[in-house]
Amino acid sequence: MVKIYSWNVNGIRAAMNKGFLDFIDSHQPEIICIQETKAQPEQIECNMKERGYNYEYFNSAEKKGYSGVGVFSKIEPINIEYGIPNLELSDSEGRVITCEFENYFLVTVYTPNSKRDLSRLDFRYEKWDVKFLEYCKQLESRKPVIFCGDLNAAYTELDVKNDKSNRTTEKKPGAAGFTDKEREGISKIISKNFVDTFRFFNPEKEQFTWWSYMGNSRVNNRS
Repeated sequence: MVKIYSWNVNGIRAAMNKGFLDFIDSHQPEIICIQETKAQPEQIECNMKERGYNYEYFNSAEKKGYSGVGVFSKIEPINIEYGIPNLELSDSEGRVITCEFENYFLVTVYTPNSKRDLSRLDFRYEKWDVKFLEYCKQLESRKPVIFCGDLNAAYTELDVKNDKSNRTTEKKPGAAGFTDKEREGISKIISKNFVDTFRFFNPEKEQFTWWSYMGNSRVNNRS
C-alpha cells in the first residue's frame, strides 16, 4: 500500500518553520503533494532527500510568492507532466503536476480561486473546471487516476459552517468558494465516478479541511 498525502501549505517556506518536517517524520507517507508553495524551486530548502524523498518536482508560478504546486516522492515516477494541455494558465500560474506511476496517474492541483468579488468565477466555471475534468478523464482512459489538492470550493453543506448565508440565491451570487457554479464544477467531477475520499470516510460529520485566519476559525471549527 502506498500512502499519499496532500496538503495546502500556504507557503512552503513558512510551513517549514511550523512543523512541516516534524509532521512528515511522524507520518512517513511515500508521496507528498503540496499546493500553494509560494516559492520558486531554488527557494525551497527542506532536506527531503535526507528523508528518502529522492524525487521532487515543482511547478511554480511566474509571479513570485504566488500559487505553485509540488511533489515529494520516495517512488520514482515513469513520467512527469506540468500544467494542462491547451490551458496555459495552469502552467504559468503553477497549478498542476501529473506523475505517472506503473499502475496509476497522480495529479496534484491548485484550482484558481474565484476571488472575493467573483471576478474569476466565470473563467473557473467555463474553462478551468471543464478542461481539468477533460484532462483527468483522458488520463483515466489509459490507467486509473488519483487527483488531490485544493479545489478552492466547499462542495456540500457539511463543508461550510454557515451554508445558508453563503449560498447563491436570487438576490445574491453567493460567497466565493460556495457559489452554485463552483459547487456544480465539483458535482460534475463526482458524476464522472471520481470519489471524494474525505467525505467517503466522513459522510455526515461536520468537519472541515480549511479554516479562515479570522475569528479563531480553526479553534472554533468554523470554515
